[in-house]
Amino acid sequence: MNLKVCHLTSAHSFKDIRIFIKECRSLVDAGYEVHLIAPGAPNEKINNVILHGINKNTSGRLKRFTATVRDVYKEALALDCDIYHFHDPELLPIGVLLKKKGKKVIYDVHEDVPRQILSKHWIPRPLRKIISSTFEKGENYAAKKFDALVTATPFINERFSSQGIDAVNVNNFPLMHELWKDNIKDSSVENNVCFVGGITNIRGIREIISSMELVNGTLLLAGKFSSNEDKEWAEKQKGWKNVKDLGFVDRNEVAHILSISKAGLVLFHPEPNHVNALPNKMFEYMSSGLPVIASNFESWQKIIVDNNCGLCVDPLKPDKIAEAIQWIFDNPSEAKKMGENGRKAIESMYNWETEKGKLIDLYEKIG
Repeated sequence: MNLKVCHLTSAHSFKDIRIFIKECRSLVDAGYEVHLIAPGAPNEKINNVILHGINKNTSGRLKRFTATVRDVYKEALALDCDIYHFHDPELLPIGVLLKKKGKKVIYDVHEDVPRQILSKHWIPRPLRKIISSTFEKGENYAAKKFDALVTATPFINERFSSQGIDAVNVNNFPLMHELWKDNIKDSSVENNVCFVGGITNIRGIREIISSMELVNGTLLLAGKFSSNEDKEWAEKQKGWKNVKDLGFVDRNEVAHILSISKAGLVLFHPEPNHVNALPNKMFEYMSSGLPVIASNFESWQKIIVDNNCGLCVDPLKPDKIAEAIQWIFDNPSEAKKMGENGRKAIESMYNWETEKGKLIDLYEKIG
């Protein structure tokens, strides 16, 4: 095939699961020459993906939106690829500039950014609606100039497709075998539940910690707190005595944590960007054979309840979260069956092995 493609990110790690492990490696397997520009990446080839590192700015968002974006663009131009595939909204101007130079450009929309802006704590509340509306208009205008969009959820896809924009939905479902160990879900596992991912208020950490005061078991907490203030608050709560704070962990450790847990928690608040999201962690819990305790959003209930692979509760009520966790502990046979149902749903529907075909088809179409 010999087409030279380049993935661009100014915000994600070069080891990002969606960008590097799923998309870039799938394109390599399909015969493309794949480059990845990312902050802090080593300048070497890993898994046949050619990495190009740029300076990783730690001085705040303004530096990332300016200096880092500039560095990404300079490196992208130097590579002179056939297709450019970018992953961050601040790279929209770069996408437009690359189109003006006659390049084929794909915008990968991970989040519904206009709705996400409405929940950004660092943006003054009176300005959020104005910034959200302004960004949405600009994003829609730029999107129409690109060769295609890749979207991470059906909701985002419908938003762009309804405007006549060529958008392909490639869900961020898990790799089928990465986290699966079929010999560990038995009654010998201790009363652990787990939360894996970024630890923030709007992802329910305060309600989860409060619920642990009411539970006879342990929360395995893996991830980085978004602020020292949040961590200091958590450590003062009565429920903290039932928490093992594991910090940031690698993928092998994630697999181990899932293997010694009885349920996985994904209890996002009902923020505009959450209610129609498809959080990767929910599907990773399912892929490992764990029942899921999730927020009772309508779109999430269609997955969890319809597949009988967990429980959905009000994420703002610690007592309801505690009841769901204790039910899992007190009903091991039913919980084990839920985990098995979730695994079957992954094998039949919610897996990357199915999704990657959409990505390859798109590249063949525009290449």
